[in-house]
Amino acid sequence: MKTHVKALVVGGGAVGTGIAYHLAKAGWDTMLLERDELTSGSTWHAAGLLPLFNMSYATTHIHKYSVDFYKSLEAETGLNAGFAVVGNLRMAQTQDRMDEYMLYSSVAETCDVYHEFLTPKEMKERWPLLRTDDLKGALFHPQDGYINPADVTQAMAKGARQHGVTIERKWQVDGYKWTGSEWIVSITKMVEQGGNLVASEETAEIRAEHVVTATGNHAQRTARLLGIKTPAIPVEHQFIVTEPDPMLQEYRKNNPEHPVLRDADAKWYVREERGGWILGPYEKGAPARFEYGVPDSFRADLFPLDLERIEAEYMSMIHRLPSSETVGLKDDFNGPICYTPDGNPLVGPAPGLRNMWLAEGFSFGITAAGGTGYYLAQMMVEGEAEIDMASLDPKRYGNWMTTEYAARKNEECYDHVFILHHPDEEREACRPLRTSPAYDRQKARGAQFGQINGWDRPNYYGPVDAPASFDHDSRSFRRGAWWKYAVEEAKAVRETAGLIDATAFTKHLVRGPGATAFLDWFTCNALPKVGRINLTYALTPTGTTRTEYTIVRNGENDYYLVSAGAWTAYDADYLRKCAEDKAAEFGHIDIHDVTTQWGVFAIAGPKSRDILKEIIKDADPETALSNKRFPWLSARKIELGMCPVNAIRVAYTGELGWELHHPIEMQNYLFDLLEEAGKKHGMKLVGGRAQNWLRQEKSYRAFGTELGRDATPMEAGLDRFIDLSKDFQGKQAMIDTGVRFKCVTVLIDGPSDTDPWGKEALLKDGKKVGRLTSGGYSVAFGKQIGMGYVSPDLAAVGTKLKVRMLRQEWDVEVVEDSPFDPSNERIRVNG
Repeated sequence: MKTHVKALVVGGGAVGTGIAYHLAKAGWDTMLLERDELTSGSTWHAAGLLPLFNMSYATTHIHKYSVDFYKSLEAETGLNAGFAVVGNLRMAQTQDRMDEYMLYSSVAETCDVYHEFLTPKEMKERWPLLRTDDLKGALFHPQDGYINPADVTQAMAKGARQHGVTIERKWQVDGYKWTGSEWIVSITKMVEQGGNLVASEETAEIRAEHVVTATGNHAQRTARLLGIKTPAIPVEHQFIVTEPDPMLQEYRKNNPEHPVLRDADAKWYVREERGGWILGPYEKGAPARFEYGVPDSFRADLFPLDLERIEAEYMSMIHRLPSSETVGLKDDFNGPICYTPDGNPLVGPAPGLRNMWLAEGFSFGITAAGGTGYYLAQMMVEGEAEIDMASLDPKRYGNWMTTEYAARKNEECYDHVFILHHPDEEREACRPLRTSPAYDRQKARGAQFGQINGWDRPNYYGPVDAPASFDHDSRSFRRGAWWKYAVEEAKAVRETAGLIDATAFTKHLVRGPGATAFLDWFTCNALPKVGRINLTYALTPTGTTRTEYTIVRNGENDYYLVSAGAWTAYDADYLRKCAEDKAAEFGHIDIHDVTTQWGVFAIAGPKSRDILKEIIKDADPETALSNKRFPWLSARKIELGMCPVNAIRVAYTGELGWELHHPIEMQNYLFDLLEEAGKKHGMKLVGGRAQNWLRQEKSYRAFGTELGRDATPMEAGLDRFIDLSKDFQGKQAMIDTGVRFKCVTVLIDGPSDTDPWGKEALLKDGKKVGRLTSGGYSVAFGKQIGMGYVSPDLAAVGTKLKVRMLRQEWDVEVVEDSPFDPSNERIRVNG
């Protein structure tokens, strides 16, 4: 057995073999270890479905690659992967479901995923066993279907071996040790004993420059060995196999196989199996399992079936396929499938560790295995993938996360597989958990909250006496009932003032003798002078955008960094690792995450200065907030009543405004003070949805939408924030990349009841030429607004395009950057 390799993959399921294959194909000397037999985890009992349908841009690309890749495996390896390209039919019982499919259609179009829409009549003509009289229509993917999980895993394993991968079975990893240049992985030979797999006396060590864990249901054990946390916990998934259906058998004498059938409103999938049917429900009440690890006695085992739990789904299958009513049950499966709270896998660098990569938490592992291997290999070998993988990064869950949170959220995620996935959906489990002190006050004033990184923060303020179900009932793929409240909040910011809780912002202190030299290298803009701020970007080594920061310079080597609230652990990990790498060159650098020590209120609007004047304590309150004493893009320590505030003159809404960073324990005092002072000035409490619309009127890019690891700051149109006279990480790679596409702001003459969500395709003469990354409604222009990317030749102001919404094309015009107040007069106004 080899003892030294470039890359070690731990886990021999579909995901692990897919990663090993692609790493070896990229030229890396790779070994794969499996504690039992290949496919002995969730792979063996998976139904093998390959759904292209996904609302995530990154995940759609991963699934599409897998489907295309699996079709090529037999030609390469000589092994049939068992791919039945029968198609995938997603039926809709309601107009809401059809609206979901129309929005998905836009995502699919941006990723070149072929699909069709079918009427109930067309479905009945093709598949007469289906009952379609109560359906609205369906979405059909003719190019996907299902695959044999064991066959595709063995085919990838053979392909991996052909590229030089060594696969070792019956070896369990018992320890990981980082030497500073490589991992020493301690392993133990596993042997059969009375039907169990037990550790033998034989041990060994593998030295590897890189390690990838793809340990499936064993992710909790892996996390403990690595000293990290993970939310990857399995949930029970059961499916049943019927006896042959005589009517199906008769139909198949002259007809091809049915597509995979999905009645999302009934919460199940069905496909053919040896003349009968497989029913896979996603029911309520499926429990999480193995929260603290898989028992040693559990191998390729199953749980007892709970038929009562899936009775409603079983009866709905009979309703949809009446021929199945008299067919008996032949087999049943109830096995563990790993989940995460948001349903997306954990793919990328492990927090705090070097050259340790995670590929865990796959609820659709067969679908994702090939694509994960392809894009993760790009990240490891080339530095970044060609698509932005941040939405799958393991560090999207910080150390605040607990086992109880992950288990309950994973159960919710399982139950939500087939719910309507509204873009304005907020899931209720485990909330509220992380709250700012003003949470109860905001709730009493009608706040309807969303969760980001565990924080509950207001999305909008609805009726004070609204029922508990108000937000849930307000959701829509069009303009939900919440829309009018967000409009009034946006108008208040433009006309009077609005108060926004931004406490969830990520905040870091960066100090020490090496701080200035480090941040000058770490970010692409010139550093601010003491007492000033700037907007800047940390780049990846490949020149794309890694993080957006507002940097406040408190002293010569004393900085306060503010970044997006969703990415605290993600930003902290990258910041610390880069600082460690450069400490020998620049000097010692202290980095402290102070996110939970400081609350933040953003006050913005024409009346914001007047409101603050009433409560500021200063020798000359009339001039304390003037341009002379407190200019735009500066920071000052002020006192609001008895609350010390680190105030920053900046506003994400593009209005006169300040961010008020205050001691978290004084937040309720400050909230009451601001609310009382704002009453006579017409100030409203404002949530995140209105703020998102307003920032688009100013063309302010947001990380995770316009900004990401698949575009450079130059492509994002951020040239004014790039100082090419200095050296910084990723500079040459950014320059070498050039401008492949350009970020633009567009105004849209769209439908009267629907705004874009930032998932839609942009078209020219009927052909896709770009995509939206953000969308919403503009109160300043009275129409829909969006931001997105197009080819540089279509980025000129005045360019006419189309956008696909509700399966129709609507007029789009590229407008100047910051179409609202392009000269920033409102932000800079004196007083």
